[in-house]
Amino acid sequence: MNPSTRWRLRKAWGFCNRHAWGFLQMEAAFRHGWMHGPAILYLDIMERAWEAINVGGPFPALRLERNLRPKGPCLMCEMGYGPESTGMAKPEVIQRGRDPFELKKFAIHTQPYWRKAVCGKCMNSGSSARCRGHLLEDFRSGSLEDLAAHQAWVRYLVNHLAVYAKSFRHGFHGTESDEDKAALISAVGWCSGWEALFALISFSDSDRALVFSDTELERAV
Repeated sequence: MNPSTRWRLRKAWGFCNRHAWGFLQMEAAFRHGWMHGPAILYLDIMERAWEAINVGGPFPALRLERNLRPKGPCLMCEMGYGPESTGMAKPEVIQRGRDPFELKKFAIHTQPYWRKAVCGKCMNSGSSARCRGHLLEDFRSGSLEDLAAHQAWVRYLVNHLAVYAKSFRHGFHGTESDEDKAALISAVGWCSGWEALFALISFSDSDRALVFSDTELERAV
């Protein structure tokens, strides 16, 4: 990824909700769940998130609000990519990229760890977890509670994404855990929201019950 593209993704907190999960689905589909690129990208973004949310000094509230706002548009939206976009790709390539099987397998396998991160406002679940957008919304409305817990969650994601990203390097294969892998799902959800994940991979009622059944695991770290 060239530096200018990475900088634009940093400024926009990745992609919009639809394109963020579409990007992850495509990566999973074409690379059989080998999430090297997304792991590196979201480690970079979440390191920025840690700097943004770990505010101190004078006027911390003002700085937090400014830090969490996107500073640019979704790159894919700006380029005009939509559900019917095909470019020059062959139909079979398009079909493969739209296959949610690998992403769903990855999500179901790691869900004991990422389900605690699902934003209560995105999914109307009553959880105190928040994505970045709803965290910012709570802050603006004066209803934000326990900022320290949200800061700790971002730090947790950075730590686990660092392990996952490193596991793709020679000599570190197999050092990642399911908890480290789940941090990628959690990071995408934190940056861009959760609605499109559940729509994209068509979780059944039983799948959704599995995700939201354990109230203990719904608590943010």
